[in-house]
Amino acid sequence: MSAAARPIVLFETVSFAVGGRRILHEIELDVREGETVVLLGRSGSGKTTTLRLVNRLLDPTSGTVLVEGRSTRDWDPIRLRRGIGYVIQETGLFPHFTVAENVALVPRLEGWTEARQKARVRELLELVNLDPEEHASRLPEDLSGGQRQRVGIARALAADPRLLLMDEPFGALDPLTRSELQRELKSLARRLGKTILLVTHDVREALLLATRIALFREGRLVVLATPAEIRSASDPEARAFLASQSAEEPSAEEPAAGQPATQEGE
Repeated sequence: MSAAARPIVLFETVSFAVGGRRILHEIELDVREGETVVLLGRSGSGKTTTLRLVNRLLDPTSGTVLVEGRSTRDWDPIRLRRGIGYVIQETGLFPHFTVAENVALVPRLEGWTEARQKARVRELLELVNLDPEEHASRLPEDLSGGQRQRVGIARALAADPRLLLMDEPFGALDPLTRSELQRELKSLARRLGKTILLVTHDVREALLLATRIALFREGRLVVLATPAEIRSASDPEARAFLASQSAEEPSAEEPAAGQPATQEGE
């Protein structure tokens, strides 16, 4: 396989167990450059465990996880993690750091000059639609949930990594903010050409953001397909997720919550 064709991330028959209980069963998965692979599944299905194997927060019990063609076991964990952007649900921002200090964390650790750090912070805050003059000096507690998540994304992009890992990044947000940030992420991924591995249990989010969807059930990867293919899949778990999406949508005869019923003659 040529370097150009090599996946950014490759799982080769990967299993993971704790105390003799197997969490993942022989996962085979590739994540190609520039695509967004969404790990979709119920709680406890193994998707977050899969994500944590990529930046070596966990090591596989058997099999191999490769990042940029190199086994994670052969990477220095610190060097591996600094080269990967990581976004979690509650952002993981340091509460005693300002927004600027949080965003500049990895560049600072990498020895960037102060001028270069400041320029990068400004660039990234503008990229995620936060005014640097207004937000750079604030503490995380002074921001809304959506603003904190934007800062988390900016921090993940700070050292310009090829790969972003995102674990339920929008799960704690209200529906409107969540939808807004989903659209912004989709646009950013397209503009920046980043490779993204994202965990969610929200089938709508998966269908919106994914290049391909990896559907997990009880520690097994049961479907790996494009959103269009998932919509027509015969797999029972895929059908169950699609049915849950349909069940959440208001019918034509029933108004959405908070909307008055239409009277005859209106």
